[in-house]
Amino acid sequence: MVFNSLTFIVFFTIVLILFWMPFSWTTRKIILLVASYLFYAAWNPPFIILLWISTVVDWWAANRIAYSSSALRRRAWMLLSVGANLGMLGWFKYGGFLLANFQVLAASVGIHYEAPHFDIVLPVGISFYTFATMSYTLDVYLKRAQPTPSMLDFMLFVTFFPHLVAGPIMRPTELVPQFQKVVRPNLGQLRFGLALMTLGLFQKVVLADGFLAGAAEQLFDGVKVPGALDSWMGTLAFSGQIFCDFAGYSTTAIGAALCLGFKMPDNFRFPYAAVGFSDFWRRWHITLSSWLRDYLCIPLGGNRHGEGRAYFALMMTMLLGGLWHGANWTFVVWGALHGTYLAAERWLRKHFAGYKPGPFAFVMLGLLTYALVNVTWVFFRAKTFEKAWVVLKGMFGLNAGPQPILAAAHLIAVTAIVGGIVVAHWRMRARTLESLVSATPAAVIGAVWSIMLFAVIVEQGTGNAFIYFQI
Repeated sequence: MVFNSLTFIVFFTIVLILFWMPFSWTTRKIILLVASYLFYAAWNPPFIILLWISTVVDWWAANRIAYSSSALRRRAWMLLSVGANLGMLGWFKYGGFLLANFQVLAASVGIHYEAPHFDIVLPVGISFYTFATMSYTLDVYLKRAQPTPSMLDFMLFVTFFPHLVAGPIMRPTELVPQFQKVVRPNLGQLRFGLALMTLGLFQKVVLADGFLAGAAEQLFDGVKVPGALDSWMGTLAFSGQIFCDFAGYSTTAIGAALCLGFKMPDNFRFPYAAVGFSDFWRRWHITLSSWLRDYLCIPLGGNRHGEGRAYFALMMTMLLGGLWHGANWTFVVWGALHGTYLAAERWLRKHFAGYKPGPFAFVMLGLLTYALVNVTWVFFRAKTFEKAWVVLKGMFGLNAGPQPILAAAHLIAVTAIVGGIVVAHWRMRARTLESLVSATPAAVIGAVWSIMLFAVIVEQGTGNAFIYFQI
């Protein structure tokens, strides 16, 4: 089930009532565990088996790692865990992609190979829970954490429904300790959690689906040749759509967890006010970027082995990060562009270390960052390189005979909403949502909350899945 559905509202209400009942702590955790399995089973019940495999393998491997005195055995158990997780992820997400590319490669050297057809269904959220469970085994192997003594707590960490299918990507050290002590949510947490859920659903249902998705679809899914205006406005629409869609999911997830008394980390921190690309990745999908840094970039060398190794680690991290987003070469190019941006920024910072931009230059650098981020969104959204190239040429006025695509209503909506998002991000770039709420009169908060809730109810229709559910 998806957050933006009546089914989830009924489900969450029942879970909330049961969890707030005066049962024992163990009973309440079992309620959450059963509810989380039901939440996931609503998509495809057999895929619960994959969750069990990840849970059992990582639980067992982490314990063997912790209590093995032999370095060879510790490494073997770690490799078993990583191999099992990446093996499942590779088969379900990249099996068809690898087979198709092997077929193309064979044909390029004159070998005719007819690949068998497999109907591989991508399990919802496998990219997210695979990274979450792997971090448990890796942290134990690297001696950053001890294995949790309770199998129930670990099972609940893996399956906890707010973060299960689309993040934030939780670390065991962030969530398991909260399961180890009795949690009694209070009315303040409930109110703020429900407000966050309303904000998240407003971003998804009203802004992303209601106003922005149509313009992006007309540009990227249509057959007309776009000019500069349509190319930029359609891409800006997608930049707003993907932010509102994914940040909306994360905000709803954080709010749902808070209603139950649990805290989850921020996943977005006003990214469209970023100045530079390292700043962007400190603000966009924060839990993924920190995971890639800790478990991929640093082990590849990070900053510890010279400039060449640092650039290699940076580029490989972003290439693999792009591939994590989808089994398509367009995602690899998206990652490569971000890697190139980060490498160029690193070079500039090194050679112009004393440069400090003034206020105007600071804002201009921020707008340049946002413009270049939008260039990368073309490859993220386009299904083929041909379509991406048509849109990019349109952005720079290079398409011959462009045709009008977006109606005036779409142009006005994209300008108002995306412009409002960027302005809001700049006003909030050094603040937190909590600080804004605490400084705003309760009557204003109540009025804004009511307007958002009313808009969600009016706009709610098909319950479209979140974009990152396909990752």
